[in-house]
Amino acid sequence: MKLKIVGIMSLLIILLSACSGQSTTEKMYEHLEESVSLEAEFVNQQEPLTKLEEQEQNYYNEISKLSMEEFDQIKSLADKALESIEQRKELLEEEQNSIHAAKEEFDNVEPLIEDLEDEKLKKAAKEMNEAMNKRFDAYTTLYDAYKKSLEYDQELYEMLKQEDIEQDALSKQINKVNEQYNKVSKANDAFNDQTNTFNDKKRTFYENTDLNISYEE
Repeated sequence: MKLKIVGIMSLLIILLSACSGQSTTEKMYEHLEESVSLEAEFVNQQEPLTKLEEQEQNYYNEISKLSMEEFDQIKSLADKALESIEQRKELLEEEQNSIHAAKEEFDNVEPLIEDLEDEKLKKAAKEMNEAMNKRFDAYTTLYDAYKKSLEYDQELYEMLKQEDIEQDALSKQINKVNEQYNKVSKANDAFNDQTNTFNDKKRTFYENTDLNISYEE
């Protein structure tokens, strides 16, 4: 059983070197960078999620080496894996809350786009907005796929705690787990691709403004 590792391309950190007043672009800047700040919690969840995934994989590897004569050890490891899954569920919800909060803040940008007078800048802003919407949709797909994978993992470890479980039923569940993780992997790749696209569109938008901006990756 191969567990996936969620990856996310870091959003660009934008430093506003000098600006004065409250132009439309400056208002957009504030919402954009507040959105980045709100998404920080999403980024923070990646390392503990990865550690829990690796820990759970270790539990599974240990279980696979045991025989039914060591059933008590199998049950104990399965219980530990189930505890890990519950922790991952909690982190996943915190991650989702962060993404939703960031998206709500980003949505404040859209009504400002029509106030832009420069057509090239307006076009860049619209493309950036579209890229963010696609990125959010990609995250929703990833979230749903990952949540389902946790359900399948949980079912697997509950089955492993049953001394009379049939091998055929167990094999079918393992296949379900692996197939779902393939879906998670594809959804994760799609989300990363959309994140890269958004970063590019955001950079293009900033480069077309009159703001004095420097970038840090």
